[in-house]
Amino acid sequence: MFRAAIFDMDGVIINSEPLHKKAYQLMFDEFNLEVSDTLYSTFTGMATLPICEKLCDIFSLKLSADKLVKNKRKHFKSLFENGLKFKLIDGVLELIQHYHQNGLTLILASSASMNNINMIFKKFDLNKYFKSKISGADLKASKPHPEIFEKATKLTGFSKEECFVIEDATNGIIAAKKAGLYCVAFKGIDSKNQDYSQSDKVVTDFKEIYIDKL
Repeated sequence: MFRAAIFDMDGVIINSEPLHKKAYQLMFDEFNLEVSDTLYSTFTGMATLPICEKLCDIFSLKLSADKLVKNKRKHFKSLFENGLKFKLIDGVLELIQHYHQNGLTLILASSASMNNINMIFKKFDLNKYFKSKISGADLKASKPHPEIFEKATKLTGFSKEECFVIEDATNGIIAAKKAGLYCVAFKGIDSKNQDYSQSDKVVTDFKEIYIDKL
């Protein structure tokens, strides 16, 4: 019986992928980087620093990854504050409330920076539902490394057999399975070119993972 749910954020709770993509594109343009859609799709679920480190390696850039990170976050913050529209994924608030009302412990495990997580949680008043939040940007390793989900499991206070993960990206799914967790893959409209084959269950509607259907 599951007693805790571990949520990814981008692409699961909010449809922020278009916002992130716009911020990254502005950064790519600023540094004259030609990033294909195929390459960009491999970044989904990763934290910003390892993405920028990868870019520095691929394009043999003679600047620090931190400079790219700061530039991308600058664009993201500007887009966020200037009202680029995005919203909660359809049905996710009802799912979060359903789990909370039925006594499940909820943990947020996102590759986003804690500043971004806090902005999103404040905007949509989500803090009251979650026991804790983890940012992959604060960890040594990024998804697909399992560190974030191992830490999230410890925070629940339950065994890994009593926890499950909701993810939308290949890197997150791999991380969840490496951590020994049951993983639900949410196939959202903005989660393109992702591999769900390692997940335990694939859904397109959150009603499919209400407690009585898990």
